[in-house]
Amino acid sequence: MANVLTPQGEDFPRWYQDVVAKAQLAENGPARGSQVIRPTGFALWERMTAEMDARIKDTGTENASFPLLIPESYFRREADHVEGFAPEVWMVTQGGGKDLEEKLAIRPTSETIIGEYMAKWVNSYRDLPLLLNQWCNVMRYEMRTRLFLRSSEFLWQEGHTVHESYEDAHAFTLRILHDVYADFMENVLALPVLRGIKTEAERFAGALNTFACDALMRDGKALQMGTSHELGQKFAKAFDIQFQGKDGKQAHGWTTSWGTSTRMIGGLIMGHGDDAGLRVPPNLAPVQVSVMIVKDSDEVRAAARKLYDELKADGLRVKLDDRGDIAFGRRAVDAELKGYPVRIELGPRDLKNGEATVVSRVEGSKQSVPLGMIAEAVAAALAGAQQQLWDEALGFREAHTVDVASVDEAVEAARTGYARMPWDACGVEGEARAGQSAVTVRLLQREDGSVPDSLDESGLIAYLARQY
Repeated sequence: MANVLTPQGEDFPRWYQDVVAKAQLAENGPARGSQVIRPTGFALWERMTAEMDARIKDTGTENASFPLLIPESYFRREADHVEGFAPEVWMVTQGGGKDLEEKLAIRPTSETIIGEYMAKWVNSYRDLPLLLNQWCNVMRYEMRTRLFLRSSEFLWQEGHTVHESYEDAHAFTLRILHDVYADFMENVLALPVLRGIKTEAERFAGALNTFACDALMRDGKALQMGTSHELGQKFAKAFDIQFQGKDGKQAHGWTTSWGTSTRMIGGLIMGHGDDAGLRVPPNLAPVQVSVMIVKDSDEVRAAARKLYDELKADGLRVKLDDRGDIAFGRRAVDAELKGYPVRIELGPRDLKNGEATVVSRVEGSKQSVPLGMIAEAVAAALAGAQQQLWDEALGFREAHTVDVASVDEAVEAARTGYARMPWDACGVEGEARAGQSAVTVRLLQREDGSVPDSLDESGLIAYLARQY
């Protein structure tokens, strides 16, 4: 099993590529930077979308669908936005064999096209808040691509909202950050995330403020897992999103946008994976339990099916592996690679003894359990795996976060994780200097770890790291 993957400590990027390929998660597509997400990888994304979608809808947000192609003129209505995205935009210049009168951008994000329709749908304060989300694909030109982490085309959700006041928009921006993104990432993905505000250099093009969730990967680099943008009135004015207020006067709305993507699959791999492959948290896992026959026989097959049916009736996501024509060792390695949290192994000898072997992928334990007690053992193993992955990830982050007093110290500390220092001691000049060593200010927090309302607050703490 040790030879299946390149060890993390030997070559982490190669290990990552090995996991993506050998766990059958994704492959490179035919066009540069494109990706084909295989069923195993897409099953992870489906579970992510289900968990996220439920949380998004709990905020009152509704799903919609908007066009993939956006007229170039829409982008030019908001100067900072077009300048920020210009290097990443793919343009369609022909259609039906003829040059188009106006270029069409393949959406890198949809503030502009959605803003156009928000202006039509918002007329009165009674129409507010308008809370929209869409699940779709987007395209951004990338020089260096890596499956899931940085591809030219990827899947995501993007939320877009209009509010009556700055206070409402600001509160909703933070609600998404905490109640949707951080809640999902911590309670489902078992990845502890830092929450904070981005610096001016790192904020979304055209935004008033950008808030983010950041997670530390097992190689000491940081991954931005999701962002929530407070757009102020810039897009509302650019697209004339106005409403009649309670006082009868016309006013521009206050807008937000927020998004997460298939990059979270990369975060899952690098945040929890080990030298045997994926380790998928049970709360997320498309397959929580794999019931596997060790040797084929009618009796073993029937007993495995019975276990499968019982566990499925308990509400668990179960897979029955009764492929007697494939060597058990090969199937076991495959289950390890794909990170199934629990395996139940059942063979003729187990059946004769009235028991089965319960294997925990995360704990690395094996125990013989009476058939009548399998449900209890599986429930305990799943709960233990979820907690252990969280504890390990949190412990890793704490062990790889260093308090520093200078930018030079921050650059050195960022070789292995987060460097934490007062923002006043870093500042914009220090941020630029750190950037020369490929170290960025990931986000800023208050001293108590809470999220600032704006960059104008004093006494903020900066987290610096290398990033994906």
